[in-house]
Amino acid sequence: MPYSEFTTITKAEEAFGLTTVEGRRFIPEIELIKPSKQLVDYLEEVLPIAIATGSEKARSELIISPILIDVWRILEKQIGVFSGEEFNVDSSVGLNGRCDFLLSRSPKLIEIDAPAVVIVEAKKADLRSGIGQCVAEMVVAQRFNKIKNKPVNTIYGSVTSGTQWRFMKLEENTVTFDLSEYSIPPIDFIISSLIWMIRNA
Repeated sequence: MPYSEFTTITKAEEAFGLTTVEGRRFIPEIELIKPSKQLVDYLEEVLPIAIATGSEKARSELIISPILIDVWRILEKQIGVFSGEEFNVDSSVGLNGRCDFLLSRSPKLIEIDAPAVVIVEAKKADLRSGIGQCVAEMVVAQRFNKIKNKPVNTIYGSVTSGTQWRFMKLEENTVTFDLSEYSIPPIDFIISSLIWMIRNA
């Protein structure tokens, strides 16, 4: 069963023995990091096209990818950024398939290397529909890191339409959901949150 079959959080809970906690923002008050002028100017021009087109592919390519590349630049290219990569750990329990986006703390770009720390799932409309899939991919990242002997305390995840973002985290067997949705523009909070997640996994 690929990740896309985890259409609800209940399916992920039952498959992996997870407990879920719904709450407020878990990202602390952080100093906002300014995105590059290049990204700000680009999004100002491209957002109307991405929104009007409406497709998940357009939003991924026109909004999400440029944001993640800006994070990569800000972190001096010392992280890995992957899009649409196969991420298979254990197909017997449904841990196989493609991740929309994955960030690792390894600078390797040719293949995913541990520790994988942030999963970003793209959806064109209802963000709730991507939560179960994102959680399954977070479980994969957690197990992948352990197999590679590079475990981290927390795996972070986000489900996004590009213009709306929701965040979650996985610690051991507990998934915590921030019930808020964060919009762009402005982009500062999203960029800063992703950087904080990478640094604090």
